[in-house]
Amino acid sequence: MNQAGLTSQEAAERLKQSGYNELPGEQPKNILRIALEVMKEPMFSLMIGCSILYILLGDIREGIIMLCTVNVIITITFFQSRRTEKALSALKNLSAPRALVIRDGKEQRIAGREVVKGDLVILNEGDRVPADGIIDGYTTLVIDESLLTGESAPVSKYSVAGSDNKVFSGTLVVRGKGHVIVTATGLETEFGKVGKSLQSITKDETRMQKEMKVLIRNFFLIGITLSVIVIIASYLVRGNFLNSLLQGVAASMAMLPEEFPVVMTIFLAMGAWRLSRNNVLTRTPSAIETLGSATVLCSDKTGTITVNRMRVSAWADENRSVNQDAFQKDNTVLTQTATLALIASHNNSIDPMEKAIAEMNRNLSSGIDAIHIEKEYPLTPELTAMTHVAMVSGKKIVACKGAPETVFRLCKLGSDETERWMNQLHQLARQGYRVLAVAECVSVPEQLPASQEGFDFTISGLLAFEDPVRDEVPEAIRECRTAGIRVIMITGDYAETARAIATKAGLETEAGVITGSEMQEMNDEELAQRIGHISVFARVSPEHKLRIVRALKANNEVVAMTGDGVNDAPALKAADIGIAMGNKGTDVAREAASLVLLDDNFASIVHAIRSGRRIYDNLQKAMSYILAIHVPIIGLTLLPAFNSALPLLLMPLHIILMELIIDPICSIAFESEREEKNIMERPPANKNAQFFGMKKILGSLLQGLLLLAMTLTVYFLSINEGHTADEVRTIAFSALITGNVFLILTNLSASRSIIGIFTDRNPALWIILIVDALLILMLTNIPALQNLFSFGSPGFSHYVPAFIGAIALLTVLEIRKAILNRSRTILSTAK
Repeated sequence: MNQAGLTSQEAAERLKQSGYNELPGEQPKNILRIALEVMKEPMFSLMIGCSILYILLGDIREGIIMLCTVNVIITITFFQSRRTEKALSALKNLSAPRALVIRDGKEQRIAGREVVKGDLVILNEGDRVPADGIIDGYTTLVIDESLLTGESAPVSKYSVAGSDNKVFSGTLVVRGKGHVIVTATGLETEFGKVGKSLQSITKDETRMQKEMKVLIRNFFLIGITLSVIVIIASYLVRGNFLNSLLQGVAASMAMLPEEFPVVMTIFLAMGAWRLSRNNVLTRTPSAIETLGSATVLCSDKTGTITVNRMRVSAWADENRSVNQDAFQKDNTVLTQTATLALIASHNNSIDPMEKAIAEMNRNLSSGIDAIHIEKEYPLTPELTAMTHVAMVSGKKIVACKGAPETVFRLCKLGSDETERWMNQLHQLARQGYRVLAVAECVSVPEQLPASQEGFDFTISGLLAFEDPVRDEVPEAIRECRTAGIRVIMITGDYAETARAIATKAGLETEAGVITGSEMQEMNDEELAQRIGHISVFARVSPEHKLRIVRALKANNEVVAMTGDGVNDAPALKAADIGIAMGNKGTDVAREAASLVLLDDNFASIVHAIRSGRRIYDNLQKAMSYILAIHVPIIGLTLLPAFNSALPLLLMPLHIILMELIIDPICSIAFESEREEKNIMERPPANKNAQFFGMKKILGSLLQGLLLLAMTLTVYFLSINEGHTADEVRTIAFSALITGNVFLILTNLSASRSIIGIFTDRNPALWIILIVDALLILMLTNIPALQNLFSFGSPGFSHYVPAFIGAIALLTVLEIRKAILNRSRTILSTAK
């Protein structure tokens, strides 16, 4: 056994050669990178070009205002990106381990990232293993490797050649103390190998991302074509090329939905903020959109469906078993069993079962004073039980606990006795419990034996442990089922244990359980065929999770997958929505995931899906509204270009005001709107259905044409009244803004009337109504703004037609909504 470890000089040289013991993280996006991503959008290129044109023509104020709007979008995107990265960095710093090493013959506490190959590391109970290594010297460690292997039960490690003497970076020492020689650090560890494999997995674009690109491209091509036509037509009609050029640019901008990226940025940023208030951190904003389409939710059992805390839930002797609800403090035999189990445990242990034993004794008020352990017989590969010889209240007691079969053998039970105890053991195992047997040596020999087998043990009872299902999980699973979302539980437990826990959680288990070994024998086609009916996977390794994701996606499912371990990262990255655990998850898993669950609670995932559906609905309504408002903008831009007798209505600065200030601000009302009725009682959104289907486009066009007709009516009435060009523009623009507000009001909800919308709590709506009213007053009454936007002062009485027209528009749209709702009700009743 090496006692001196490396010298400081050797460690420094090795650190220089191999680098720090850490995995390379994803580089944070700087402001320049975010700006370049925003600039890739064609509409922003057009805006920058238009602002440069304004500056060249001498209208510096207009050019600067347009450039400022681009900066607003970049700032919002940058702020959201940085906030998420800071939260992840905080989680990473909290989980960064430190290591106790021997260097220069002395113990030193160093940062885990400074550990190098050949270091001699001292591991104690509760330590996080800082690097891969092998056990040095005679010792036994019990290690939780669940983050790496997915196996929930701790694994015993011994100082013998073979796989049982290896420890791995990131795993947790549950019991024991020992020395480890480091064999691999950083990317060479088992954790690091998984990190490398992530580079070969690419994330698919979401449906909305693909559709948005096609839609913007089409609008861009149409806009450029229309712009050329308008420039030529305007030049032929008016004879002024520079004005014709601005008119053409205005037409092109009217065609392009510049608001789409602004509104999407606002929605996803606000959605991420709302989710963070419910313990869900958003790493990939597009995942919020995908949440509304999720059809399958694959969840780990431990810590997500269950509370990740062991408790003693049942006790048994050879004739009967008692559940926790029936525990009685005056049950002498039960109290004796609990007391012996505590004596056979370590003081202040972090082992989940020993912590549960300590809690049980507190609840039973067993009244044990200090336990002074005189000798320990540790658990070994050959004898899976442990024994403590201890002084308790002045009396020497020998207590043993361990695997039931081993304890039965130590107690030298007869065949009939063994059969009765085995029956009790099987009955508890069928309920999904982990079982320990407890025994006592009543006659303590003066000369203690060399091994546990030298004691004359008498069995006391069986203790049954479980990690209970979270109270809120059955209701959350029921809600998922109602919403058309299938929940699949994935665990490293045995099939019977998994089935019992799944039943308690409310999952369907009639179709059976697929184990990891059964998956190994299936090809991908067989797995894809069977997975459509299975809700429970047992004895599953993280490698199997990737196959499960691919099989589900082959069946056209939209998959949300949870994970916490390093080996879960490929499955998280391959899933449509990867959800990493924030409390017990690894940095690799968090970086591969789209969402990070800060409280590791299954119910938070379901709440995120509900929020995703609400955001999806409201974003769809906001986008439909934007398409509708573009119709009158286009109409009012084109009309004067083809008739020189009509005053120019909308110039580029007016369009910028509408599309990048008023419309996005109004869209916040949609983002703040509460969810539609029965949002979790309908199936998920069809992944192949278009976000902007023809039906929605036609509906938006109809609403836009109605608003255009109303605005043109007010426009021509103003011309007939003899107003100046600036006054006509002011009245028509006011009609457009007022009609725009009423268009928002009727579209906020597809199921509630305007009265219901006003009676609901939506503070943003009232703020927007006030802001819009103040904006109209400022634009039409402050001289500097009047000059900037070429507005006049027609007098308040001349705004009456605009208001009456907006009321008429609202009435027509509300009647249409009522007819559509009535039709939907009749169709759903017929089904």
